[in-house]
Amino acid sequence: MPNGICGLYVIVDPAACAGRDPVDVARLALEGGAAMVQWRDKRCDKGDQISDARAIRKLCREHDALFIVNDHVDFALAVGADGVHLGQRDLSAAEARALVPEGFVVGVSTNNVEEAERAVADGASYVAVGSIFATDTKSTARPASPDTLRDVKRAVRLPVVAIGGINADNVEEAVAAGADAVAVISAVCAVDDVRAAAQELAARFKV
Repeated sequence: MPNGICGLYVIVDPAACAGRDPVDVARLALEGGAAMVQWRDKRCDKGDQISDARAIRKLCREHDALFIVNDHVDFALAVGADGVHLGQRDLSAAEARALVPEGFVVGVSTNNVEEAERAVADGASYVAVGSIFATDTKSTARPASPDTLRDVKRAVRLPVVAIGGINADNVEEAVAAGADAVAVISAVCAVDDVRAAAQELAARFKV
């Protein structure tokens, strides 16, 4: 199993890659120090995503990084991912646990302490908290704050991932509030120099 849930967590969405090959974007993010990569494609059929997802999984193996698939347990298993990330409207962590092998990573999106504690009780591996800052990437994102993140961090004993509007200008605030990892999309995938953007964010977690 690759490294644990900490550091820079890059969500690769083809719609957010400025027209570039998402596999190339993932490669550059990993070269820049991403410790986790999540594949998220809400537009294409699953069958059309398999090739890219497997290619990114291979890159993650080469960089000792975790490869996570968004939403779909069946797809995550089919492409050999290390885990799946679930929203509040997806399967619960408990339902996912009944389908996946031991050691499989199950992340859950949360917006408050109650949701985070429920995810823990259901067997989550980590909880994501957001949207910490304003974001245009997900129109349905529910607002949270660094204070929300701080409250969740105090309430649970799992790794906590900050998500939503995080970039080089505010990453320190998210880390100071207790984030073990920060999840980003546009701050890495949409910029001109993907590798450099990843390096800048990942450097915050290097001892």
